[in-house]
Formats: sequence, C-alpha cells, structure tokens
Amino acid sequence: MREVVIAEAVRTPVGKRNGGLSSVHPADLSAVVLAALAERTGIDPGIVDDVIWGCVSQVGDQSSNIGRYSVLAAGWPESIPGTTVNRACGSSQQALDFAVQAVMSGQQDVVVAGGVEVMSRVPLGAAKASGQPYGPKVFERYDNFSFNQGLSAEAIAQKWALTRTHLDEFSALSHERAAAAQDDGAFESQIVSVTTDSGVVSADEGIRRGTSVETLAKLKPAFADDGVIHAGNSSQISDGAAALLVTTPERARQLGLTPIVRYCAGAVTGSDPVLMLTGPIPATDKVLKKARVDLNEVGVFEVNEAFASVPLAWLAETGADPALVNPLGGAIALGHPLGGSGAVLMTRMIHHMRYNGIQYGLQTMCEGGGTANATLVELAV
Repeated sequence: MREVVIAEAVRTPVGKRNGGLSSVHPADLSAVVLAALAERTGIDPGIVDDVIWGCVSQVGDQSSNIGRYSVLAAGWPESIPGTTVNRACGSSQQALDFAVQAVMSGQQDVVVAGGVEVMSRVPLGAAKASGQPYGPKVFERYDNFSFNQGLSAEAIAQKWALTRTHLDEFSALSHERAAAAQDDGAFESQIVSVTTDSGVVSADEGIRRGTSVETLAKLKPAFADDGVIHAGNSSQISDGAAALLVTTPERARQLGLTPIVRYCAGAVTGSDPVLMLTGPIPATDKVLKKARVDLNEVGVFEVNEAFASVPLAWLAETGADPALVNPLGGAIALGHPLGGSGAVLMTRMIHHMRYNGIQYGLQTMCEGGGTANATLVELAV
C-alpha cells in the first residue's frame, strides 16, 4: 500500500444560522474552497482524479449529487467527476477516508475530499420530513425509540453522571478557547473569505464571548423538562465547507507541494444506536490499535462537540488529557455544519499541528444511527 498525505486544507468561516453565509448556495460555497485549494497549491484542477464530498441533508439545494455540481460551480474541467457521501455528521471525515483508500490502493493519485452543509437553507431534518427513514423493523428492534439525538445526549449524561454544571463548564471553555484562537490569528491561514451580496465573511460567526456557567444557567433544557442538555451546551446550527488535497508524498513533490500530515490510520465503528453518540470511544481505541500508537503519544484530539456530554464521556473512558482536547474550541462555539464538519475539524487540527510542531493528531466524530469515524495523522514536516 502506498503512503498518503494531506498536502493542503482550507475551509470557509463557519457561519451561524441565518448569518453571513446563509445567502450562498451550497454548490457555490463548495466552489469557494475548491477554487482556493487549487489557487493555494498551484495545481491544475485537471489532474484531480475525483472529488469526494460529504453532505448530510441531500434534498433541495443540496440534492442531485452536490459533489458533482460543486466541481462545476468551481469552474473546474467537466472531465472531473464528483460524488457525495452521507455518513451523518462524519460524512466529510468519511470522504477523506475514501479519498485516502483510493490513493493508497493506487487506483487514483490526486483526490480532493471535503464537504458542505448550509443549514440555513436546508434545515436540520429536512431529508426525512416527507417520510420515515428507519422502518418498522428498526423501531421494533429498539422498542420504538425515536432516535432523537438530544435524548441520546441526555442518556449519556446520565450514564456518566455528568451534571449540568459539568456540561456548562465545558461549553463555556469551548467559547473561551475559540475566542482566544480567533484573537491569536490561529484560523487566519486556513480560512478562505467568502464574498456575498451582503459583504465579505472572513471569520467564524458562532463564538459568544463572555459565555459563562452563569449565563448558560438561564437556558431551558431542550429535550426533557428535568434534563441537562440545552442550546448552550449543544453544537450550533451552521453553514460551512472545507476541502483537503489527498495524494502521495512522491506526487506532492512532483507538484512542488510540502505535505502537512501523513495519514496513519482510519477506523469506523458501529455502537448502540440508542445511546447513539458514544461511537467515538471504541473508534478511538480501534484506530490507535491499527496505527500502533499509544494514546499518550497523541498531542491533539478533535472530538466533535455535538453535545457537551459526548466529549466528556469520551474523556472519562479514554483518560486523555483534557487540555489536548479541542484546544481551539469546538462545535459548541464554532458551529457544526453537519456534512462539512469532518473536513472542517481536520483542517483546523492539521494546521494546529503544523504551527505547534505536534507529531500526532486524532479526530473522531459521533454520528446519527450509532456510528463513528476516527482518523490518526502524523506531522509530515
């Protein structure tokens, strides 16, 4: 098998619901990062073998293979194909894995992986609004559970004895870290500004400065009257896109590129679909064993903050250093554009690794239906 690297990674700012990116069609938003990827690397887009694009709600503006239409919107040659992947919130992380597998096997040499979601235009749950995606046999198997992620997040909090204070402290820290990173310019080199009819969007919009346990205490539980999960300790509904260039070290050198990270291993696993969001725990163990890397060797973790209870349960089970988990903030502060989030998190993580000389980074993402991806990368320079 061939060695595989990520040679470049870019993302849009993550826009808040009905914010600065809400007027942009998802194909056009994807085109922004595709064009920026080509510009920053200096590659001729015609050398790209495929574009693998994550998107969750594939209806309306995001229907009809958004990956292909993103390629066309970017003005890339018509000869370049595109396909769209849906593994719920891990869609673009899975897109990266598929891209790596294509290059690693020798079937392709240069693949772009990424994803998009404009939740302002295609609301959460839109894809199942006109039908029932689970089916009677699934409901029968799981005692007619509604497969509501908020209820799953509540169950996780209860199982791991996570109080509302625990969750709100973690959420306030997410905003604090994200604000500090933004102020330090940590995101500037990875973000591509987006020009809209209303102006230019150049920074993540979801950060709420001054968020505290006291301010979060004013919010009502969202899923259970006596619950601990609310809007402030849950991921934000967001708009955004990201793209990564995947190739071999040899091809990167031929193209005059310096790889950012080497892909070490990827893993995907299924877990209890009622708890639903605990998959990152076994996925982390699985990917570390595949890579033969110890948890203590990893210098940064990106554990998607779908709800605060998810990374807190992950921390409790793995014993990872909390200081290394989402050091630049996470989805609670920076947003969660569903199908784009896997690529956004990877972009954020590998730039952080490069600028801080961190050898290993691990990303993991909980997903609807009880699956999870985990990916381990190593600094290439």
